[in-house]
Amino acid sequence: MWHPIKHFRTIHHHKMLVLRHCFRCGLYWQGLTHDLSKLAPVEFLPGAKYWCGTRSPNDGQRRTEGVSTAWLHHKGRNKHHLEYWIDYDVTGSGIMAGMKMPNKYLAEMVCDRIAASKNYLGDRYTDAASWEYYERSKKHYLLHPETRAELERCLEILRDQGEDACFAHIRTHLLGKKR
Repeated sequence: MWHPIKHFRTIHHHKMLVLRHCFRCGLYWQGLTHDLSKLAPVEFLPGAKYWCGTRSPNDGQRRTEGVSTAWLHHKGRNKHHLEYWIDYDVTGSGIMAGMKMPNKYLAEMVCDRIAASKNYLGDRYTDAASWEYYERSKKHYLLHPETRAELERCLEILRDQGEDACFAHIRTHLLGKKR
């Protein structure tokens, strides 16, 4: 079943949450341009087709078609996704590894994870939700050790101290802003 209006509303709601979070961190341009590729037909059409409202439509496309072409397109164009930073190890071993993410994209990734949790959990959202999602999936993530440590630190601060403390940590520690 096609749900283009519902999918657009989900995208828009997510974008507005990320925009607010990015603005709190001082990432104005990233907040404004976050996830614009979701409006491209290669991402939007499968999203409208597989929209369900409680999880990413990429999941539905992946389960039905065996691959999510929308996700492959999205992760290759949006630097706030850890998958964007996977490459061959710099030692020449031929092993795939996570490259160190620049702090501004790591900060946007945290904002994105918080917004996605709010979007899909609705009233059930808590500040622990992003950490819990990460915990369930972290074993298969290819992340640079420094990126992993900082992502975990941000999500732990969010879980234990709340959004204000998390965004303050991002502003001062990751981005070096005084505000």
